[in-house]
Amino acid sequence: MENLLAGEHPEKSDSTHKKQQYVQESVFLDKEEGAGKEDSAVSAPMDTDPELMAAVEAILFSMGDAVEISALAKALEKTERRITKVIDLLKEKYDTPGSGLMICQFENSVQMSTRPEQYGNLIRIARVPKKLTLSDSVIETLSIIAYKQPITKAEIESIRGVSCEYAVNRLLDYDLIRELGRKADVPGRPIIFGTTQQFLRCFGVKELSDLPSPDALVTDEFREEAEKEIDSRLGI
Repeated sequence: MENLLAGEHPEKSDSTHKKQQYVQESVFLDKEEGAGKEDSAVSAPMDTDPELMAAVEAILFSMGDAVEISALAKALEKTERRITKVIDLLKEKYDTPGSGLMICQFENSVQMSTRPEQYGNLIRIARVPKKLTLSDSVIETLSIIAYKQPITKAEIESIRGVSCEYAVNRLLDYDLIRELGRKADVPGRPIIFGTTQQFLRCFGVKELSDLPSPDALVTDEFREEAEKEIDSRLGI
């Protein structure tokens, strides 16, 4: 009635009211959408920084063990919040059927590790050792060290007449000889070598005095016995 007295038509008033309400809602939505775009523009570089993502990925791969998020943030000079977002992206990256790796996040740390379903493959490859053999030059060098220790490389080479660098390195790898120290009374103080307990176990003797006289037949038998022992220890 008041509207009628004021000279306003009811339908026109309702229409005007609805238009005003629509305009207000549109303005509100535009502001909200605009704010969302601004937030997205600010956060997008933070979340998808390829260099930062690559840096975190490289650190986790190289370290192997779990790394504290605070340590990552300090090393990369970023906030922990930003590092956490990068970690979330790395999780998505490796959370695919074709990936053998995964990102494990704990309370305050994160780690790159192998997926549990790949453990069987890792065990199988770890159980395939490289077959070790004692060549003639290696067994000859070992015999000289066993009977002449402590001895330097130069002294070994003076007996064999050739370089012993390769043979000595192989024997060190096999844990059949070890460095005993240095020869102080010789210029340059060269390293002196001797046999190890592993050597005694491989050749079936308790001490060096139990070694027999070094003839060709015994040397061959020693080599075969040592190779069998090494193979058995490696599961070949």
